[in-house]
Amino acid sequence: MTTTDRTVLPRPGDPAITPALVAEHGLTSAEFDRIVAMLGRAPTFTELGIVSALWSEHCSYKHTRPLLRTLPTTAPYVLQGPGENAGVIAVGDGLAVAFKIESHNHPSAVEPYQGAATGVGGILRDVFTMGARPIAMLNSLRFGRIDRTAASARVRYLLAGVVRGVGDYGNCVGIPTVAGEVIFDPSYEGNPLVNAMCVGVMREEELIRAVAEGVGNPIIAVGALTGRDGIHGASFASEDLSASSEAKRPRVQVGDPFTEKLLLEASLELIRSGHIVAIQDMGAAGLTSSSAEMAARGDVGVTIDVSKVPVRERGMSPYEILLSESQERMLVVAHRGREEAVRAILAKWDLAAAVIGEVIAEPVYRVTEGERVVAEFPGSELVTACPVYQPHAAESETVQALRARDVHAIPERAEEADAAWTLRQLLASPTIASKRWITRQYDSTVRASTMVGPGGGDAAVVRLRGTNRALALKTDGNGRYVYLDPRVGGRIAVAEAARNVACVGGRPMAITNCLNFGNPTRPEVYYQLREAIAGIGEACRVLGTPVTGGNVSLYNENPGGAIHPTPVIGMVGLLDSLDRATGSAFTAPGDAIVLLGEPTDELGGSEYLLAIHGVLAGAPPACDLLAERALIDALLTAIERDGVRSAHDVSDGGLAVALAECCIGNRAAPMGAEIDLGDWAHLSRRALLFGEGQGRIVVSTPDPAVVLAVAAAHGVPARAIGTVRQAAAGFAIRIGTPVLVSDVASLADAFHDAIPTIMSGSVAAVAAAEEPLTTV
Repeated sequence: MTTTDRTVLPRPGDPAITPALVAEHGLTSAEFDRIVAMLGRAPTFTELGIVSALWSEHCSYKHTRPLLRTLPTTAPYVLQGPGENAGVIAVGDGLAVAFKIESHNHPSAVEPYQGAATGVGGILRDVFTMGARPIAMLNSLRFGRIDRTAASARVRYLLAGVVRGVGDYGNCVGIPTVAGEVIFDPSYEGNPLVNAMCVGVMREEELIRAVAEGVGNPIIAVGALTGRDGIHGASFASEDLSASSEAKRPRVQVGDPFTEKLLLEASLELIRSGHIVAIQDMGAAGLTSSSAEMAARGDVGVTIDVSKVPVRERGMSPYEILLSESQERMLVVAHRGREEAVRAILAKWDLAAAVIGEVIAEPVYRVTEGERVVAEFPGSELVTACPVYQPHAAESETVQALRARDVHAIPERAEEADAAWTLRQLLASPTIASKRWITRQYDSTVRASTMVGPGGGDAAVVRLRGTNRALALKTDGNGRYVYLDPRVGGRIAVAEAARNVACVGGRPMAITNCLNFGNPTRPEVYYQLREAIAGIGEACRVLGTPVTGGNVSLYNENPGGAIHPTPVIGMVGLLDSLDRATGSAFTAPGDAIVLLGEPTDELGGSEYLLAIHGVLAGAPPACDLLAERALIDALLTAIERDGVRSAHDVSDGGLAVALAECCIGNRAAPMGAEIDLGDWAHLSRRALLFGEGQGRIVVSTPDPAVVLAVAAAHGVPARAIGTVRQAAAGFAIRIGTPVLVSDVASLADAFHDAIPTIMSGSVAAVAAAEEPLTTV
């Protein structure tokens, strides 16, 4: 492909470049000056749009690149670390696992159904473009408070829409949603978080990277037609939400899971065929990012003719075609001469393939419209010349004061004289309560590989077909802790994910992360970001879980303020034997209940303070990473020795909630328990029952001697604290004398009925308000 005139001229009808237009594109005057210096002239309107997308926070990571480079990213089994569509690790038997987590927060805030659905579609494509077949989906969701009042109607609408979007898209494509977390907190009132994670499996030799190479190789647009939906989606994700955000609904993409399924199968067949060199999703910034990033990775030039891009709307300009984020599209670099073979594979799956450009030796990124050059950038500077910022960081004095507050001085409510009342309130708190209302809308068993699904254990367990092994998968994060102490909160996010993976019998191997924060130009937000990443890095080094990739989502703010800083950790672990898969619920009356780890007097940052007293204050619990590593090793050894019947980590709501969840998690077969915590009578009762001290796991065992001996060998404090009983025996905790006595049924009702009661009627309301997901 050549052009007769390489002079770049504005297209007739394009708006003039003014300071106001530059600002509208999210660029500063200094960044505009950098563009002029790079080009040696003023950019055209099309070029301005290209740069605004690629230099947006969502695509460039201009406030986080120096921080992310501090994270550990290597291990002997890491085949692909950060910088590609997804990370990849080797898991033995010649198999590899690709996994990634990403956000779709801003789109979901204004269009919850399509925002969540297309978030699922995008992360699926990131995984199968690595050559892996997706086998599992996970998510991490955050919403404001929900109750039956009119004040929370918007939040209920968002929750119902997001859940339906996640479920519909995953269910239609046929990928099980096996695990996740849902948190409700006032800080997410106007800015929900929707993070989606995908895990796929392949043979090691099937790994493919999105690196353009081979001068003369054709560039092919594959999949759905390009429309006007999603234009400037990347820029939209890089700005604060405001009252005007509703007007930006056209920037939210529209998904089609049926085309996605065809694209998945076609892409995997293309990769296996050997006809292609590289493949990349046209995600954020669409054709612009996929083509420019593949060229930059391969250190080659490319030329794209937008007049050859298949479109579904007449009269689309180069600006619109390049920046469209229409879904279910891929960009492929094929071997020269294999174009017809590529088309044949796509035709088999009822998909189009159009040659729209080629790899060139000249170090330029060039876009033409027929013979007219509409954009041209030197070398890979379009990707590499984006400025990097390291703003001033300073902790908020407000947060310092909150952390220093003596939360033990907060007086108990009169109702707390009955600790069973407090426990029921916590079990009914939407953050802690059963999420079955949500997870039942997802197909968690399609493909028949799910061994432990939603609610069955602390993490999901998914069989590796053809082997006797399985993957343990979990997402985790606690914004309250990170808000009060970002570094400690970052450590805890990784440590809790690792504990959850270990509780189902998996050895933690690697993580992907999604960093959800506010506006990084504000010193207090950049401080949170810097310290949380440092904490994540510290934990990953000690626990041996390198970071293989992830996503940064900034500007999660609205007129009410920033969200709690919320790094979400997606953890992948490995079970060496299927018979080590372990659930969280008590199952056998007469089993001993053993606590690994010790209670503390910590109460700060707890769900107890927030749910019972409406207070977020105090220092979050300390996180001893060496102790966490020893705890995981001890638990896995005890599981290997057949000493563990169930395992459940102590987290939101503290020890009393964890014990109750073990009894009532399986509503069809509840259990009772008799617990004696008298050895810790010196601690405050509230902290002992409801404090969230880290590094603790509740285990049920038919042979407590085995568990206690293993714990001692690993230097882990452990103590038998009670016995599993029939449900009719009730639930009782003594601290010398009985302090909490309840029937099991009332606890189960509080836990299982809370969210269904609140959301009654909300699904129908959303169905009436939203258009169904249909083929575009």
